[in-house]
Amino acid sequence: MARLSQDSSKSFPYGKILDVKDVGAAIRAKRVAIGMRQEQLAALAGVGARFLSEVENGKASAEIGKVLQVLKRLGLEVSITPRGGGAANGG
Repeated sequence: MARLSQDSSKSFPYGKILDVKDVGAAIRAKRVAIGMRQEQLAALAGVGARFLSEVENGKASAEIGKVLQVLKRLGLEVSITPRGGGAANGG
């Protein structure tokens, strides 16, 4: 299963994304939590069911634009922060 970090104030699937498998696990967890089938989410996000299945299974070659569409439809977003929480200039 994914290595998403758990924050005590939030529940899965929220946390740090370490690789593409974590993105897929987060998408699957959110989809299942809201009771949606893959086919339903795929149609809502404007992607194919096969594509969504591949994303949920951690396929590394997934198109980032389509992944972002899926995340948006689930009410999720991606943010970029410096590793370790430090400033971008190393401080």
